[in-house]
Amino acid sequence: MTTAKEEILRRIREATADVIESDPALDTPIEWTYGRPLTTRDVLADFVEKVEDYKATVVRVPLDQVGAAVVAGLRALGATSVVLPAGLDADWRRAIEASDLEVHADEPPLTAAELNRIDGVVTASAVSMADSGTIALDHGPDQGRRALTLVPDRHVCVVRSDSVVSDVPEGVAALAPAIRNGSPVTWISGGSATSDIELSRVEGVHGPRHLYVVLAEV
Repeated sequence: MTTAKEEILRRIREATADVIESDPALDTPIEWTYGRPLTTRDVLADFVEKVEDYKATVVRVPLDQVGAAVVAGLRALGATSVVLPAGLDADWRRAIEASDLEVHADEPPLTAAELNRIDGVVTASAVSMADSGTIALDHGPDQGRRALTLVPDRHVCVVRSDSVVSDVPEGVAALAPAIRNGSPVTWISGGSATSDIELSRVEGVHGPRHLYVVLAEV
């Protein structure tokens, strides 16, 4: 044993000489509940700031203007075609179908090659977490299967203001029922991007390159 290691162990023994309880949980109880909200003053403002930090676009609109905002988002991203989940809100669907966009359905399921030829996708969302700017999809009917949000290059995602929570632990607690039911969960923090050891940034490797968030005020 080296002299340095002996010194480290000596100091540990000295520092813990008065500890008589072997169970750390009983020795140092911590009053903390997993999933408890943070004391964030303005959760929505925090969410918008964090999402925009990822170079995504966020627009805040009343609930009854979501359809128009979604169409504007698709146009802003340069999309000419879009795929829609079967359970997407009927008003949003009508607004998209009334536009000049080429609309695709995923019934029967489109192949990966077919999805790759479609510019964008529009979905709702399950839970969003302000502290990290993360949006979670549990792939309910208004979000569709995972491939829809992984293959097309542009994602317009509608986030209801009442589904935004303070941080990830609170978000996980909200997602717990879907997780227990075996639903997959997709986590989105901005457009897809990664970098190698030389910090060369590559976008669109494992999901849409562009994220446009419509925050629906309810």
